[in-house]
Amino acid sequence: MAVDFVRYADLAAGLVNTPLEDHDDLAGFLQGRQWLLRRADDRDLAPLKRLRRELRPVFEASSAGDEAMVVSLVNTLLRKYPVSPHIAGHDSQSWHLHVAERGSTVAALVTAECVMGLAILVVDFGATRLGVCSSKNCHNVFVDTSPNSSRRYCSDRCSSRANVAAYRARQKAESTV
Repeated sequence: MAVDFVRYADLAAGLVNTPLEDHDDLAGFLQGRQWLLRRADDRDLAPLKRLRRELRPVFEASSAGDEAMVVSLVNTLLRKYPVSPHIAGHDSQSWHLHVAERGSTVAALVTAECVMGLAILVVDFGATRLGVCSSKNCHNVFVDTSPNSSRRYCSDRCSSRANVAAYRARQKAESTV
């Protein structure tokens, strides 16, 4: 069960990292979720932009190690966006949890998934499993599912850039000695 909710927490990070200026940005965010993309329209942009602004402080507080603030912010989101989970499926082998009412708007579905994903992640893995990229030129957020909670960068690309920059700085320092 937790794996699905980690995916929902990843969705929250993806939302924070998406510009959402127009329908094309929304389509990019929903890529791979064609059933949602077919239902999405421009009315989903404003509530998702608002949610994006509300989610970023959760990642920032977690990155700063402020567990109490993370819990407070997630609880605020849970109160503001109540989740109505229900079990769905066709037989005992396919039961799974949906976190929003059938027929909800795309924005409502994404909101429910993001909020529930963050709440379950905090409860199951801890309040410091969210982060803001340590790269100087990047402000993306991420979910840290590493075994020892050591992730510092949003992507391999940012990590590689930082490692190369650190290597070059060491080489330069050694050559001036």
